[in-house]
Amino acid sequence: VVDEKNFQFQMPRFREIPNVGLYLEQTVQYINDCIAPLDLVITSSMLSNYVKKGYVDRPVKKQYNAEQIAYLIFMSIVKQTLSMENIAALFQMQKGTYSIQEAYNYFCEELEKKLKKLFEGDFTDENPADMTFEKRALTSVVIAISNIIYLNFCFKEIKEDGLSE
Repeated sequence: VVDEKNFQFQMPRFREIPNVGLYLEQTVQYINDCIAPLDLVITSSMLSNYVKKGYVDRPVKKQYNAEQIAYLIFMSIVKQTLSMENIAALFQMQKGTYSIQEAYNYFCEELEKKLKKLFEGDFTDENPADMTFEKRALTSVVIAISNIIYLNFCFKEIKEDGLSE
């Protein structure tokens, strides 16, 4: 059984993300520090590819700002569930309705809540009808990715315990 009592995860809120301009390697290191508890990794080549394909704005003077970093954190997590094209579409929809700070912080809060519920054994999902379409879409992504993260931890434990043989 996954050790739900020891699972702690806190996403950095937008105001906590460095906005001094981080170079590629610094950006990769910062994002990996943020997503490491989820057993996820981003590489320099992945990040460069996202820029080359236009998913992320080009860095200014080779430095990434807080908005780019927030989007890269979001992408690094959500790509487990959605295609890059769908991530870009979801991001554009959110951006058209909410500020990047609001959308990113909402994602962080919802992901933390959902992961906490899953690791505590609560597998019920709520999707209130009074939520905006944009919030329902993002909440659905959070539910999907949270379940995948939880399952990855379960499968990792199964392999470590030798239960898969």
